[in-house]
Amino acid sequence: MDQELRDERNRRWDEPFGKEPLDRETVDRVLALPAFADVNPADFPSWLPVASVIANDGRIRTFQKGETVLRKGDYGSSLFIILSGSVFGLTASAPTAGSGRKQQKSWRRSLAQLFARKRPPEYRPARRRSRRPSSAAASISEGTRANTVEAALRVDADELIAKHETFLLEAPQMFGELAALTRSPRRATIYALEDDTVLFELRWQGLREIRDWSDGFRKQIDQLYHERGLLTRLQECPVFAHVDSTALAEIAEEALFETYGNFNWTHRFKTEISKEDGAQHIIQQEPVICEQGSHVDGLLLINSGFARVSERIDHGDRTIGHLSKNDVFGLDAIAAFARDKVSPVLDTSLRAIGYVDVIRIPTHLVQKHVLPGLDPSFLRQGRPDDRDGTRGELRQGMMDFLVDHRFINGEEAMLINLERCVGCDDCVRACATAHDNNPRFVRQGSRFENAMIASACMHCTDPVCLIGCPTGAIHRAEDSGTVVIDDNTCIGCATCANSCPYSNIRMVEIRDENGHFVTDREGQPISRATKCDLCADQLTGPACVQSCPHDALARVNMRDTERLLEWLK
Repeated sequence: MDQELRDERNRRWDEPFGKEPLDRETVDRVLALPAFADVNPADFPSWLPVASVIANDGRIRTFQKGETVLRKGDYGSSLFIILSGSVFGLTASAPTAGSGRKQQKSWRRSLAQLFARKRPPEYRPARRRSRRPSSAAASISEGTRANTVEAALRVDADELIAKHETFLLEAPQMFGELAALTRSPRRATIYALEDDTVLFELRWQGLREIRDWSDGFRKQIDQLYHERGLLTRLQECPVFAHVDSTALAEIAEEALFETYGNFNWTHRFKTEISKEDGAQHIIQQEPVICEQGSHVDGLLLINSGFARVSERIDHGDRTIGHLSKNDVFGLDAIAAFARDKVSPVLDTSLRAIGYVDVIRIPTHLVQKHVLPGLDPSFLRQGRPDDRDGTRGELRQGMMDFLVDHRFINGEEAMLINLERCVGCDDCVRACATAHDNNPRFVRQGSRFENAMIASACMHCTDPVCLIGCPTGAIHRAEDSGTVVIDDNTCIGCATCANSCPYSNIRMVEIRDENGHFVTDREGQPISRATKCDLCADQLTGPACVQSCPHDALARVNMRDTERLLEWLK
């Protein structure tokens, strides 16, 4: 690799996306693609040269006809550009046989597990182990590095094309950018149409940085979003359910894609929340999207991430709600202006919780197409606790607790009712039984009155633990939506553990079948990431919930305020 590409190195580049950083010739070839035609290297800072982004955050992949490039429902983490050959897309359900997904145990296997010979804690089958690298991150051995990407499922391409409606993509077209930018599920399955189809793949970290520093590239990506995804995105939002397709197309044409906050917000959050009364200061550090008292400037649709709704009280701000995907902000102000002809002034503020993507829709289009025929229940959506009838029941302290600690991110949070829990540890033992004698959670955590959020993976809506994993070992399962770790591709780099805002991923030293620690070539114990997997292979679901004799434990979506309140009664 050229000296120019070695001088300044991003921390994640200790583990390049490919086996090795791309060479200069390949980097130049990529930068010459139409997708990067408007990228000016002079716009990038000295510590982040665009050539280094391409070299370290990109890789070249070759597929044979019928091999799967990406699957519908998988968590988007990279952009693809076709260098040679072609691919086709299938929006219907794709074949799953041989996909390598973890299968659920039968009831016989689950029962047999209780009587099977106990294996050592954190046992792993013998396989080639990596030697400890000089950097802080672990490396992959020569034998395993070549297959850090999941082996591609191969299908009969001609048969699929004959039976299903498909679409064709050819060199030098781009795909996958929308899912990568929003960390959202893939909308289609993509297969290679020709043998030796060559693709350039850019992981989302590099994609975002190029978009941030290059105005030309950002405009191109935003245009693709308008053309490919925005209309579909609007159709998914209940607020626009009554709007016809012609009007939606007009809205999509003028809508703007905006981002607020820091995509890598987790590290600052972990530092602040650990301080005494740290949560009280977090709100002041959150970027303001719309400020109370300002004139409404369009309707905001939350595309991904979370936003805090707050109002001024004395010299501070009080949290009154939060918004997530498909929620809107500013609709009530626009409706009041249309109805009463009063100045459309916002009575609340909207702040980015960590990071949020929003779609801004001009006010005149909302008045023209959205307000006529709109269900009145969608008004005041900026106060979601009002909308679902829980305001007054959900105490202010609880609201602050959930939002300040980012627990609203949890789709399967482990909630313990401390008034019912007797500390018998049946949940811990059941978890250990299901996971090789080593429980995947700690019965401790943040508390508010009689509620405790235990230290267990919450399988977040926005799983920031996926950020930076060099091998894709931690990912969102296609079938269940849970966040899982593939032991076969985990290299023990601890990136996911460091990224988790809630410290719910642990690094453990693994053992062989005799209970001995597995070591690298230098004799140092090898670690792997471990966390709650919701007992994905268990017939009855999470063992912790099933084993609790006092109904003191539940897995709860922390945005389901109705169930949350009912549970805590």
